[in-house]
Amino acid sequence: RAALDRAAVLLRIKRDVNHLDNVWGVGGGQHPVKHLVKEMNLLLREYLLSGEVSEAEHCLRELEVPHFHHELVYEAVVMVLEGSGEESVAMMVTLLKVLSETGLVTLDQMNRGFQRVYEELGDISLDVPLAQGLLEQLVELCFDRGVITRALRDACPAR
Repeated sequence: RAALDRAAVLLRIKRDVNHLDNVWGVGGGQHPVKHLVKEMNLLLREYLLSGEVSEAEHCLRELEVPHFHHELVYEAVVMVLEGSGEESVAMMVTLLKVLSETGLVTLDQMNRGFQRVYEELGDISLDVPLAQGLLEQLVELCFDRGVITRALRDACPAR
């Protein structure tokens, strides 16, 4: 009864949602989508700086949103397309390879992430004119390393 009374008081308080998060704790699926996308972008940027696959893997597990891992794949591919340098391409392929091997990112999630990029390639190309060529290179590398299937590689939009 005391816990319910305390909860009622906390819920009546007009404060930031983060305050309640600190009091009750929040599971991954209850975070707003924008927050999860931001966290995944930070995770990917940190990975590109540090190169620590295990840390990226740990951070992804901590988010507790396995149903949303397609977003990580999508953000990783877009980050490669918007970035520059072959080193970042190789690093992202390595990360995606490890995440798929460990089962943290399922084949379905991998497919969904790449499919979203394929669908939005026209818009991405407006900002990044070389996106098409970079995507083709990335897709070929991912296929060669066993990250994606032949069907997904063949679904890549061609110039």
